[in-house]
Amino acid sequence: MPNTEQLKNAMPVAPIKLLTTSSAMPLASKVNSHLVEFRKSLDNNFKNDPAFHGYMEDNYLSEVKCPRFGTGEAKGTLSSSVRGKDVFILVDVCNHSITYKMNGYINHMSPDDHYQDLKRIISAINGKAHRVTVIMPFLYEGRQHKRNGRESLDCAYAIKELMDMGVSNFITFDAHDPRVQNSVPIRGFDNFTPPYQFIRALLRTEKDLIIDKEHTLVISPDEGALDRAVYFANVLGVDVGMFYKRRDYSTIVNGKNPIVAHEFLGDNVDGKDAIIIDDMISSGGSMIDTAKHLKRMNAKRVFVCCTFGLFTEGLSAFDEAYEKCYFDRIISTNLCYQPPELKDKPYYVEADMSKFIASIIDFMNHDASMANIYTPTDKIHQILDRYNNREMSSFDL
Repeated sequence: MPNTEQLKNAMPVAPIKLLTTSSAMPLASKVNSHLVEFRKSLDNNFKNDPAFHGYMEDNYLSEVKCPRFGTGEAKGTLSSSVRGKDVFILVDVCNHSITYKMNGYINHMSPDDHYQDLKRIISAINGKAHRVTVIMPFLYEGRQHKRNGRESLDCAYAIKELMDMGVSNFITFDAHDPRVQNSVPIRGFDNFTPPYQFIRALLRTEKDLIIDKEHTLVISPDEGALDRAVYFANVLGVDVGMFYKRRDYSTIVNGKNPIVAHEFLGDNVDGKDAIIIDDMISSGGSMIDTAKHLKRMNAKRVFVCCTFGLFTEGLSAFDEAYEKCYFDRIISTNLCYQPPELKDKPYYVEADMSKFIASIIDFMNHDASMANIYTPTDKIHQILDRYNNREMSSFDL
């Protein structure tokens, strides 16, 4: 947890209450465990003050229910009171594994269903909480963030709608375009990225990497991911390369223009380890093509780091690509639903974000500065120094 010193003399705004639906229960349970540990280990000057009853608890988590009628309609219900609490609602809009019955048919919950359930929870709170913060790791409708012609503006409208319902702060991760916060310019909107968790997971898995300009290269699979690739390359002290996706704009397939070719812009890849970094793996075709091109350019190893591993068309294409040695590892976070079979794959590595989320909640509950959480550059440099010096005994991975 970053810089806990500033929390020692900080006063919480209200007792914490973490709410979640079944969509994010596994992640929320881990977050809750870290919060309990933080509060019990922190030497805060106020934690024993009677005025702050509820500061240290054995459980901050409360599951909410959204039962459905036979027609598919639903309602939101709370299992405990949230009056006067600093409420954090964690929701995973990408969890397609949850089902419900409608007119005798089994339906899988869509992002729209999860979003409506979130609004039901906020409605059930009924304005009684001290403050409401929504933690939505995968930003709902984040890919429909701008308008081209006669199109809806879904993401911006959804954020504005939640703020109008009384949400004070909105937390997301690696937003496809964080400029959607312009729809709520005077409300709290925080967009976090997981570079520290990526490098930690990679170094924990691979014991023989050499992180320098001669041996490693960070790759952006397209121009949209260049900013995060540049930051990642800068903190690692390596060069960056980019693929330009040449598309056929005269054709639309599955709602997007098909890619004609990948053009590479960057330094020589020959014999280097390549780290591809992006915000998501959807169908995965573009990512596999990028990895294939790098191997054809004689990259030594290819590691894929993506915040959200959605795998919308299954894992068979990745199994085949791994067998053909197009890539060596896929690292993604547990911020969204992960199919059980994914965790059994020899190429998959999970970057656990639960402790990071718990830190965000704890700092926000104290109204403390988030600067250290936003820019973990120093922490990345520390673990890199230990790794490159092979000081594994003091390297807590």
